[in-house]
Amino acid sequence: MAYKILIADDEPMLTGVLAERLESDGYTVYVAGDSGAVLDRLGLRPDLILLDINMPGMDGLELCRSIRDTVSCPIIFLTARIREQDKIRGLQAGGDDYITKPFSLAELSARVEAHLRRDERQKRNTNLVSSHGLIVDLAGRRVLWEGREIRFSRREYEIVEFLVMNQNQIFDRERMYELIWGLDAEGDSRVVKEHIRKIRNKLLEVTGREFIETIWGMGYRWKK
Repeated sequence: MAYKILIADDEPMLTGVLAERLESDGYTVYVAGDSGAVLDRLGLRPDLILLDINMPGMDGLELCRSIRDTVSCPIIFLTARIREQDKIRGLQAGGDDYITKPFSLAELSARVEAHLRRDERQKRNTNLVSSHGLIVDLAGRRVLWEGREIRFSRREYEIVEFLVMNQNQIFDRERMYELIWGLDAEGDSRVVKEHIRKIRNKLLEVTGREFIETIWGMGYRWKK
């Protein structure tokens, strides 16, 4: 799916040129000529905003401050203001970058690509949990060791994810069965022991390490 770029500028000639260039780069482009139109288009969930500072009504700095708590995508200011203090004000308002007019389309494309790439990395990293070199990919529901995927069944993966996300807690079989299988599940908690055994064997075979410890008389815990 193409990234969505919102261009907020009141110069139609400029927005036309920018839109043409960004669309040729493969992006989906939306244009807004004032702060009201920007607010209307935020519902489109843009992946990046190019924001002019000198817009009619609410200027770009004020607009950025007003939306920053609810909009997390990169915001790049486009402006003719060249003083260092103006750049500082833009960054303090919540902007991620500052491009002064006139600028080359090649530079703009490079900045846009760099910010989108950085934002994508940050989003990806929030879905990764690392433990002693083992990576649990929460979004992809995968477990990786040195780039190699360790194959688990659905229930085995759910147990690994559950324990690694609650590393400081001990869970007995009954509690794990209730939380992972659900209160209405048919069967009993003895199945947890068998799944734990299989998980341990798979992890040991690939990594040579133990990740799940048994706390006798209490239950299981992910090793700290």
